[in-house]
Amino acid sequence: MIRDLIAASRPLSWINTAYPFAAAYLLTAREVDLALVVGTLFFLIPYNLAMYGVNDVFDYASDLANPRKGGVEGALLDPRRHRTVLLAAALSCLPFVVALVVVGSPWSWLVLAVSLFAVLAYSAPPFRFKEVPVLDSVTSSTHFASPALYGIVLAGGSLDSGSAAVLSAFFLWGLASHAFGAVQDVVPDREGGISSIATVLGARTTVRLALAAWTAAGLLMLTTGVPGAWAALLALPYLWAAAPYVSVSDADSPRANRGWRHFLWINYACGFVATMLLIVFAIETA
Repeated sequence: MIRDLIAASRPLSWINTAYPFAAAYLLTAREVDLALVVGTLFFLIPYNLAMYGVNDVFDYASDLANPRKGGVEGALLDPRRHRTVLLAAALSCLPFVVALVVVGSPWSWLVLAVSLFAVLAYSAPPFRFKEVPVLDSVTSSTHFASPALYGIVLAGGSLDSGSAAVLSAFFLWGLASHAFGAVQDVVPDREGGISSIATVLGARTTVRLALAAWTAAGLLMLTTGVPGAWAALLALPYLWAAAPYVSVSDADSPRANRGWRHFLWINYACGFVATMLLIVFAIETA
């Protein structure tokens, strides 16, 4: 059961939500405190178990027809585990949410509520935003951008032009990432009767939309000044991974999985570079 719960939380993606929160909070508060520790642990595991576990439960029927499910790209859970996964997701989140509400402010409560609503609404009925084209990508991006915004608000900070540009660029990154990830599932999603940004717009158009969003994210980072402007270069690896599929057909869309697998590891490399830039920024603004 523990192995299934870990698989459902997709450990490869834990860092994608914990890191934005921790970095935003630390750069705002400039100290390690209880709220940072609690928030980082929450966005590391319970948040991901809720996000991906709920998705795996309610997408089980369509995932059966998806050859990439059953590994690091998504668990294929025995239906007998579904109730356990939903219960574990709720119980693991509850104490962290209570603690964060206690140490937070009304504004932080609002951001956290939006973030948790997006987690549930993406997969769970009656919302199922993942089946509403474009809103599916917007909601998915909220999963990753909202922890960063929450970190700033929880630490008592406010948005200036620089942080707003960074968050907007990060949101565009998330939008592009979800859209490109949806391309590889066009065939199984259509067979399962699931709508997505890629099934509606088509594989070719969706890839081009993702390329445009990554490009826009890079251009936004150019407006943040040094060292943030150097982060604009981080858009290039993502463009390289998706560019070969700019003319992919719907029927041939499963081959975009190769680009998606590159994307998973590009995240780690770009995360390392982003960390170095954040350290430089922290030193310069100390």
